[in-house]
Amino acid sequence: MDALTDLLDGPRARGAFLLRSILSPPWSLRIRDRAPLALAAMVRGEAWVVPDGGEAVRLGPGDVAIIRGPDPYTVADDPATPPQVVIHPGQHCTTLDGRDLAQAMDLGVRTWGNSPDGSAVILTGAYQMRGEISRRLLEALPTLLVLPEGAWSCPIIPLLADEIVKDEPGQEAVLDRLLDLLLIAVLRAWFSRPEAGAPAWYRAHSDPVVGKALRMLHNNPAHPWTVAALAAGAGVSRAALARRFTELVGESPMAFLTGWRLAMAADLLRETDATVGAVAAQVGYGSSFALSTAFKRVRGVSPQGYRAGARQTASPRRGHRS
Repeated sequence: MDALTDLLDGPRARGAFLLRSILSPPWSLRIRDRAPLALAAMVRGEAWVVPDGGEAVRLGPGDVAIIRGPDPYTVADDPATPPQVVIHPGQHCTTLDGRDLAQAMDLGVRTWGNSPDGSAVILTGAYQMRGEISRRLLEALPTLLVLPEGAWSCPIIPLLADEIVKDEPGQEAVLDRLLDLLLIAVLRAWFSRPEAGAPAWYRAHSDPVVGKALRMLHNNPAHPWTVAALAAGAGVSRAALARRFTELVGESPMAFLTGWRLAMAADLLRETDATVGAVAAQVGYGSSFALSTAFKRVRGVSPQGYRAGARQTASPRRGHRS
């Protein structure tokens, strides 16, 4: 398992919001859906993504943008076009004064816009990802990144464009997987670019020593790891592994393992009904007391308190824009 797998295997796309937008100028959408992560692929025409307080970025045909939430932003035909439509949490769409636009802008299966013949066609996907396992990668992303068409070669956008308008059995699962594939492809291409500034722990996966140790920790976090065991698996001395791991990742192997285990525990507490003892066993703690002590020390709240708070604040799953 690696960092990109962690991102989408935490929760990965399950019934994710997906939409094809067809728009004719002038148009401007104010996005306030608070999605932790959204992806926009330009199929035809052009658009501008305008983060609040950030520089407007143009999207041309074949370009893909990833927007890290939950802060609001604007997507428009031109940065100067004032917003006409507001997208709220749950993908509820209204005018600026609150009038519902579900029927007025419905153009068919997963298709929405102000004109069926509009010059701009955009594919949009939004994740709910609040998973603690993916937080490390999400925090490494800029608020907005754009991968230009010429920077990569990927057949997924045309395939997604074909599949998004189909209404067949199992289509939701097909679209979820295509969205995951597109996101992974974009992130892999992005992190390979010099300007991406990939985080140290991500780059460390390519190191022959530290990368092997990271994979061992990721693949079997419940194992009673020691620096000596990791060093033996990586084929180096304990001192050499500890030094190189800290240099490349920014923390010691055991500190990294603690963070990884507690991140997994947070996901299990939020996403399952497993007891604290069962969660503890799954992530490598010998008892519920041991997990509770570590969890409270690092996160400032007990596992039970975290579970209650996470479920209380959980938002409903996203559906089609309405």
